[in-house]
Amino acid sequence: MSQSLRMRSLLAMGASVTVLAAVAAPAFAQQSDAKPAAQQGGGNVLEELVVTAQKKEEALQDVPIAVSAFNQDSLEAQKIDGGPNLQQAIPNVTFAKGNFTNSFNFAIRGIGNKAVGVSTDGGVGVHENNAPLQTGNLFDAEFFDVERVEVLRGPQGTLYGRNATGGVVNIITAKPVDTFEANIRAEAGNYSTQKLRGMINVPILGDKLAVRVAGNWLKRDGFVTNTYNNHKVDDRDLYSTRVSVMFNPIDTLRTNFMWEHFNEDDSRSRVGKQLCTKDNGPATIGGVPTGTARAFLTQGCLPASLYGDSAYGTVNTSGTLTGELGNLVGFTSGDANAGDTASRNLREIESLFDPIYRSKSDIYQFNLAYDLTDNLTFTSMTSYSKGKVYTKLDYNRNVSTIPFNNTPFTPGGFFTDPQIGRTNLFTTLDISAGNSKQWSQELRLQSNFDGPLNFNFGGIYFDYKTVTDYYVIGNSLTLSALALNFQNTGNPNCNPVALPASCIGIDTNATPDGSGHNYYDNRSPYHLKSNALFGELYWQANEKLKFTLGLRRTHDDKRLDVYDTVLLSPGIGLKQSTTTPQEKSVFNELTGRFGFDYKLSDDNLLYAFYSKGYKGGGSNPPAAAGAAGVKPQFDPEFVNAFELGSKNTLAGGSLMLNATGFYYDYQGYQISKIVSRTSVNENVNAKVYGLELESVWSPVRNLRLNANLGYLHTEIGGGVSSIDTMDRTQGNPLYQVVKAGPSIPGVAVGSNCVVASAGVATALTVNPALGATVPFACGGKAFYTAFLQSRGVPAVYANAISNAMFNYGAGYSIEGKAQDLSGNQLPNSPHWTASVGAQYTWDFADGWSATLRGDYYHQSKQYARVYNTAYDQLKSWNNANITLKIEKPDWGLQIDAYVKNLGNKTPITDAYTTDDSSGLFTNLITLEPRLYGVGVTKSF
Repeated sequence: MSQSLRMRSLLAMGASVTVLAAVAAPAFAQQSDAKPAAQQGGGNVLEELVVTAQKKEEALQDVPIAVSAFNQDSLEAQKIDGGPNLQQAIPNVTFAKGNFTNSFNFAIRGIGNKAVGVSTDGGVGVHENNAPLQTGNLFDAEFFDVERVEVLRGPQGTLYGRNATGGVVNIITAKPVDTFEANIRAEAGNYSTQKLRGMINVPILGDKLAVRVAGNWLKRDGFVTNTYNNHKVDDRDLYSTRVSVMFNPIDTLRTNFMWEHFNEDDSRSRVGKQLCTKDNGPATIGGVPTGTARAFLTQGCLPASLYGDSAYGTVNTSGTLTGELGNLVGFTSGDANAGDTASRNLREIESLFDPIYRSKSDIYQFNLAYDLTDNLTFTSMTSYSKGKVYTKLDYNRNVSTIPFNNTPFTPGGFFTDPQIGRTNLFTTLDISAGNSKQWSQELRLQSNFDGPLNFNFGGIYFDYKTVTDYYVIGNSLTLSALALNFQNTGNPNCNPVALPASCIGIDTNATPDGSGHNYYDNRSPYHLKSNALFGELYWQANEKLKFTLGLRRTHDDKRLDVYDTVLLSPGIGLKQSTTTPQEKSVFNELTGRFGFDYKLSDDNLLYAFYSKGYKGGGSNPPAAAGAAGVKPQFDPEFVNAFELGSKNTLAGGSLMLNATGFYYDYQGYQISKIVSRTSVNENVNAKVYGLELESVWSPVRNLRLNANLGYLHTEIGGGVSSIDTMDRTQGNPLYQVVKAGPSIPGVAVGSNCVVASAGVATALTVNPALGATVPFACGGKAFYTAFLQSRGVPAVYANAISNAMFNYGAGYSIEGKAQDLSGNQLPNSPHWTASVGAQYTWDFADGWSATLRGDYYHQSKQYARVYNTAYDQLKSWNNANITLKIEKPDWGLQIDAYVKNLGNKTPITDAYTTDDSSGLFTNLITLEPRLYGVGVTKSF
């Protein structure tokens, strides 16, 4: 503990634990038992939060770590309703939802989670009451009845959870106390928003037994209009409850039990608008008309700026798996979206289906602290949680314009699909679902000796299991299965049990159960077991200088059950892979930190630390391993981080000014792309450095000003290259993207490959009908030559066509040409983030007061992917909020009004690029629209 807990304020502070420095980001401070510094100006001394960033209570300005902290009052004042809003109050922090359920990228200093997959770990750890959460609802639920939210910037490789290379978000819930208290808050706003929040704390046996019950309910209309049926979608309907019990039977024993429940059932959309610069395919190649081959020479969408007019096109369905199969089988002819464009309103979609979002979770925690002596405390933290989620979404979010052809399978152009229903339009949807459970047990022994040496030693065991299913379901897939069944058996509705070698099983259930081969199901049962021993030793060399040494030994054991991709393959039901039934990844790593902090005075702290951070690797799906140089496993991440920081309380306690500088040598940062209809991860090295400034100033009584500034520079190291699936040819007209056809061993139908443009021209010159054979070139030279001959092409022509088709120059292959990433920026790493805030309180007669507050945030441009092309660039954006609070503490009454996103802007905060087989469309993540409302709070 520090020598004195000086009264300063916190509006949200920052400085980092391991990397190079941190500052403090303003947030309204909670009252503490801190003693005031010298009064100046009458009542304008700032107050400071007490935090547990180092697993012990310390005044924020005494912690040599970049940590920003917010109590419930400061969260409400700055309208930080949940995790996504934290980015607007902390320097060098960005946030964006992910494309899949419960996925997000909360990035600190450019380090977040750009890896996608069940075996990936977050770069930023999420904790509740210091217990790690592998999955949870931090970015779905709203904050309610919290003691504070702490955000630690920089690698946490010693004391926290399971290691984190970027930082930690730690939610500390309010605990039961020995006095009665209660409050209730009701809020109404636009979009028919209704919120209800409340808490009651009841002491039962004085300071020995107390119960606290809290809850939060939110219901609002959707932000997005489905123009197909004029429904409002992307709404919210959720509630959270929490029960906490404090039992302290003796003075030396403190326990707390908590149960938290979350439930959501609404039409929230996992992602927003879908954009595409349509690729019509080349009309000619080498002067030769492509004719019917043109449908096989499109990749669906082209790489182009997301802000240009062309981005509001629609996917050329011929460039998708389902559209290609439709063209081959005959129930479609070319692009089913021909002539269709998307609305330019980013809050409008066109969908046959409204989204479905259902999520439920429970967290149980039991924490115990026992004082073995006056100077030794034993702590036990037990946490168990479980959850399940089911989401359903129109995959393409536009309704095709051209109906099915009239065929025996589509009489009158209509088809009744067991999962899609009856329609005459090309329709695809996806389902992301799963369930999980986790258990963790942490034990610690902590000293508080009067002498120069103290310690904090412990260990943690973490066990996490999950099963996820990701379905892509389309009526053209079922039609293709029926057509292939007819071709192979003479009966489209053949029995897959009786004919497992030739009959494709079709799931007849409205909700897929995984048995059908008429849709794509990526099932991933995953089990993680992790344990670690950790400790920190503190040496107080003198009253000003303290050294810290921390070490941690981590063992991660990951097991992923592998199921074969069964889309349009004979048989029924999912089958565990016979070649790779289980992928195993085991990592043993030593991390830690070393540094010192030096008190120039009670109000000025300097610190410098070196830290090593680690994040585990994992398994890439066997279906994609080997493609485009993808390895079976992706490597872990390591960071050597250096940080220098200064925390200062000036002007008699009325000014807080913190600064941090940091430098990272980052090895193996994990990035993801979609290949062969599944996510694969690659590793890149990078250098990261930056600066953070945070300040809070109360120049006169009742006036509070705050400002944060973050500068960030990221640079990918040399010798790193990767194939950009959006631009496999790297713009070289000598090469052409081709859509892979069916029945090619080892090649996923609908994926893309690259051949020489001259080869396609040669095939079309020999016979225009050979254009229909072009997709089979993705099988490689030997396969394609044999395929041509099987179709009656004389050997001399087959060889000539193949020789021309596979005549690659330097750097090119059938996968394309890899792009050099050297010197590129990491994704989601804007150079500048800045926020400013101001509030003033007017005091009136009879104890009434009014507080007006404004907050402004700016984020500079960034890139969504590592390729840093014009397609990847996301423009800068800003946001402003205003709040007005009127209160009379004697009555326990508070009335407040607010406006969030004052300018009603819709910036693109991130973008996701889909797979070759889906046409390479782009899903957008955007900011919430302007929100305003009025709330009333009554405290008892």
